[in-house]
Amino acid sequence: MSSATRSIRATDVVRGQARRAADSMTTNLKGGDIRFRLVAMWFFITAMLLLVLLRVTLLQTIWAGGYQQASLNQRTRVSIVRAERGSILDRQGFELALPVPARTIFADPRMVTDPVGTARALAGLLQLTPEKEIKLAQSLQNDGSSFAYVARQAPQEIAATILALNLPGISSYIESSRSLTSETLRAVVGRTDPDGIGISGLEKQFNDVLAGTDGRIVREVNSEGQSIATGPTDGENAVRGIDVITTLDRNIQFQVDGILSQQIQRIGARSGTAIVMDSATGEIYAMSSIRRNANGTYSSESGNFAAVEAYEPGSVAKVFSVAAALNEQTITPASLFKVPGIQVFDKGTQWEYTIKDAYPHALEEMTVRKILVDSSNLGAALISQTLMTQTSYDYLKAFGFGTKTKLGFPNESSGALKPAKKWQGTERITSSYGYGYASTALQLVSAVNVVANDGVYVAPRILSATINRDGINTPTAPSVTHRVLTSETAQTMRSLLTDVVCFGTGKNAKIQGMSVAGKTGTGYKLQDNGTYITDDGLRAYFASFVGFLPADKPKFTVLVSIDEPDPATQDRFGATAAAPVFANISHVLINELDIRPSAGDAGCPSERPAELGPGH
Repeated sequence: MSSATRSIRATDVVRGQARRAADSMTTNLKGGDIRFRLVAMWFFITAMLLLVLLRVTLLQTIWAGGYQQASLNQRTRVSIVRAERGSILDRQGFELALPVPARTIFADPRMVTDPVGTARALAGLLQLTPEKEIKLAQSLQNDGSSFAYVARQAPQEIAATILALNLPGISSYIESSRSLTSETLRAVVGRTDPDGIGISGLEKQFNDVLAGTDGRIVREVNSEGQSIATGPTDGENAVRGIDVITTLDRNIQFQVDGILSQQIQRIGARSGTAIVMDSATGEIYAMSSIRRNANGTYSSESGNFAAVEAYEPGSVAKVFSVAAALNEQTITPASLFKVPGIQVFDKGTQWEYTIKDAYPHALEEMTVRKILVDSSNLGAALISQTLMTQTSYDYLKAFGFGTKTKLGFPNESSGALKPAKKWQGTERITSSYGYGYASTALQLVSAVNVVANDGVYVAPRILSATINRDGINTPTAPSVTHRVLTSETAQTMRSLLTDVVCFGTGKNAKIQGMSVAGKTGTGYKLQDNGTYITDDGLRAYFASFVGFLPADKPKFTVLVSIDEPDPATQDRFGATAAAPVFANISHVLINELDIRPSAGDAGCPSERPAELGPGH
């Protein structure tokens, strides 16, 4: 009904009321009442006419917009057009995650003639469980609703089959889905929800960049809600998201995933992590996380625990305690320490604690070089005692422990590092060989990389650039850096860690014809009961190797961590579980990136130096 029609009808009503009032006022009139009643009637008629005039004015002015909008809403429908999400690319421009077209199937329950039969037909094509089929049938029976999802982002071929059935009330619309070029990328790339919003991994980290702006289509419909073919359409175009270029190398990532997966399956480990990092820039070339599922299979779908889970680093920590003492000049590589095979600390106090060396031996005189090469726990403890407790803490902090890296990965852990004043008992000692603080794999590889990068800490980095809708490439800022060690100390440490690989616990990391450097780590996992013993009386291990290549002029720093290898085998150690994986990954880097040794670098000498004595 138009506003003019409403005004005419309102006027008729007033006229009728006025006529009845006049009749009433002229019936049974007495001489003295005539004038009063005429005046009253005049005022009444005037008031009613003013009321009608006010209503007509309101209808034509203030209320007009509301009625026009209501009329427009009845005649139009608005459809949201999902924006296509930007792609995630590797450093070469190859796609890691990309948008792919998909169809979302939906129903108008009011138009479904056979809810049960329709649900049965859809369930067969969509491979729904009986429970989900029942829920679908119930939603199709809800004739009070005009919309119900049947399947979000169904594959095109399945959607086409469903639509070919011409089921009453069943329709579809196109929206963008997400696809990975390899499922092994899932841990680092992450996921999006059905609405295209990043909920984990890089998809979540860079969601604001990757997400575009949704558009809309406004169309005219008839009284039954059907589009009018000749009716006008309006709306706004969807705007595609921005592409991001990562530092990852798709080919190297794929090979690292395979090498790591093969090893953890072979030794029956719970999970494994591997990181490949450019020593100078902090750029992450690969970041792999593989974990055993409940059914015994292994996959990368459980998340990137290289950034979010923290463990005590074990003997890899000797790199930091030795480097700190060298940098403070309290020791030299040739400094001698009388190292026992076992020692009780804080005897007779509540902090009494017995420390055993990595291998049994009598009181032995060891150089700093031998302590590191043979990974002596008590030797590292004696070295740490040359420093003030606060100094040891300050160096661990400078190496990046206790603070999140600048990577910005979702749910990244800061690890655990108590202030020096809160260290109790032997924590001042055990921290020298990897107990008393916790780090993520990302923190650990960045810390060891200080030695590779000539004493300078460089924050890990995974975003290289963005490409806007006009194709303009905008590089991101370089990684944040700060100096931790002098160049001389870093050079000395590279020499010591080369000996670890050539003559010590890292022998399984050797590369023929090229020197590499690194440190093994084997640690007991702290249990929920607050001890290192499981409830069934066993121990769980965390085995690692972190190194770099070539040793003299490092290009890449690589971490390998194996979580809970079989404790009953020799594969429970960093030397046996992780070091061989490092060697295999190094071969990939050498071949893919054409890494060559420096002139005169022929790899490890054939004989162990006399200074180191017999091996263990």
